[in-house]
Amino acid sequence: MRIFGRVRHRPSPTWRQATDRAFSLIGDGRYEDAGALLTRAADMEPWLSESWYNLALLHKFRHDWEQARTAGLRAVALLDRDSGAPDWWNLGIAATALQDWPLARRSWQAYGLRLPSGSAESASEEAVRLALGSAAVRLSPEGEAEVVWGRRLDPARIEVLSIPLPSSGRRWGEVVLHDGVPHGERATAEGSAKSVYPVFDEIELWAPSPVPTWLVLLEAASAADRDALERLAADAGFAAEDWSSSVRLLCRTCSESRMPTDDGSATSRDPHDHGEPGHPGHLSHHSAGSLWVPERECGIAAPAALVRGLLDSWIADSPDTRDWRDLEEVC
Repeated sequence: MRIFGRVRHRPSPTWRQATDRAFSLIGDGRYEDAGALLTRAADMEPWLSESWYNLALLHKFRHDWEQARTAGLRAVALLDRDSGAPDWWNLGIAATALQDWPLARRSWQAYGLRLPSGSAESASEEAVRLALGSAAVRLSPEGEAEVVWGRRLDPARIEVLSIPLPSSGRRWGEVVLHDGVPHGERATAEGSAKSVYPVFDEIELWAPSPVPTWLVLLEAASAADRDALERLAADAGFAAEDWSSSVRLLCRTCSESRMPTDDGSATSRDPHDHGEPGHPGHLSHHSAGSLWVPERECGIAAPAALVRGLLDSWIADSPDTRDWRDLEEVC
């Protein structure tokens, strides 16, 4: 087979050595040095799709989306198979980061995904939208990682539906770009059936949310009182989450495996967790057994003009069993 006038063959030992060394450097975070080696490898074997795939991957790690798109296009031009190549998936991520929707559509379709049909004009102007259901995303995977629940908008974007802790720097309603390979799963049980959801790693923030995060201490006599605040916030188009019961601390190994949500039973709230290095054990913030603790640490995602009104309305519905104090904007 001839490509660009050259007979295609297996990459040379020098190419393999340069590539292997480059990925060792990537693992150490030495992207500049790795880039020099991968560029040299592409110069040695420019007719290999792997040369350009590796460069596109490096640019993805660096969040250099223009370069990732350029290298990705060269990689897919040299592919010798019709669909399913990871080259197309990485190109789809780069195109999504750049909001290059025609290229994103082309990439997902070439990978083998079915996309909704539409006019050519709308396909050129509108974002890719697919009904891919729920998933979890690990925010800040290289730092103080936190796994939250969200809704997949397309193969590379998730809208955050949990209220992240302030340490993550993320807000409810934000859209994050995520990688294609899941790291871990979350399992929920509903009756006799069990649903398993992938956990994807965040790459970067794709669309910020204007809605601030508030921390408030509640006095809720029962779980029903707490649930009433969550419903009230949801009815207003925003969110409240009882962090005292929904947050748990996991080691990194556990976080990247299949974990049940809370005790594995179905709940009205999707718990999120922190993936920490080492193996300190499982620390849960919810009350043990059936014992209810009235004082709750709650996160609220709502505009400043609305949050106090929400809390006051919540109290007004049952003043003998509810109270709040120490409201603070935290993110």
